[in-house]
Amino acid sequence: MARNDFNKGKKASGRGAGTFRKSSSARGNAPLGKSEERPNTPSGANKKGFRKVVKRDTFASGSSASQAKNKEGQKQNPNPKDGTMRLNRYISNSGVCSRREADIFIAAGSVKVNGKAVVEMGYQVGQTDIVTFDGRVLNPEKRVYVLLNKPKDFDSASKDVNHPKSALGLVANATKAAIKPVGRLDKTASGLLLFSNDGELITKLTKPKNGFRKIYQASLNKALKEADLEKIRKGLVLEDGPVRVHEISLIKDAPATEIGIEILSSKNNIIKRIFEHLGYELLKLDRVVYAGLTKKDLPRGQWRMLTEQEVINLKMIQ
Repeated sequence: MARNDFNKGKKASGRGAGTFRKSSSARGNAPLGKSEERPNTPSGANKKGFRKVVKRDTFASGSSASQAKNKEGQKQNPNPKDGTMRLNRYISNSGVCSRREADIFIAAGSVKVNGKAVVEMGYQVGQTDIVTFDGRVLNPEKRVYVLLNKPKDFDSASKDVNHPKSALGLVANATKAAIKPVGRLDKTASGLLLFSNDGELITKLTKPKNGFRKIYQASLNKALKEADLEKIRKGLVLEDGPVRVHEISLIKDAPATEIGIEILSSKNNIIKRIFEHLGYELLKLDRVVYAGLTKKDLPRGQWRMLTEQEVINLKMIQ
């Protein structure tokens, strides 16, 4: 009997397009009894007919389970609430080296925390811990360098940022770091004043014999005599000892009351005392150059951050 004659000429379904579905007993399949009929269970169900649900994030690399396993036995990241941070970051923030280089120094035992050498990678340090590198105490606060063009009558010694005439108040919005002035600039003087939290640099720049340039423009109550100009050039002896200026001259195309003077000394009120010693009154004093820094593009009462190269130049001062 031809295949098409089976079942009144209808063609059974197979590889070709058929007109009816084969029974379960077709082509040698044993018919199922009522008790053996397949239950209408969803795909992926187990023997009891329940689907096993597998969460997709179980296999995700960022799942909580995998993260917990990966972090098992490891220290957690710095917690901003308790103020801790990784030791290599602490060293890097202090300006010693990069984090990668810090790991090398830590492994070599060159870093101590509270007097004990630490070689553990990922070690956490707190705010009260004392970290030393080659015997030097480190400060993890990021170094900040702010240059201010100070107006006259603003006090550089005032620590009250809310005082209306505080020089520190003029740079209060520059940074959240605890900065302070590098040296002093008289209240009656104007010009360049540097602020920083770099204690090492502040100490270097405020030494009496630091040897870097400070140039001022001074305005006197009367014309400076040529004889007095020569006396200043040769050096004077004041109440606290001899004083020499690096250079002094009259300002070109200006009255003889306008003087340009360059000094290396860091003594307080030194320029005012020089002119008072010779019988002149200092009416105005403006610092126009400080350690190679100038007032270019910096209006009075404004501030700016130092460039990376300017910071490097300052640190090279002996």
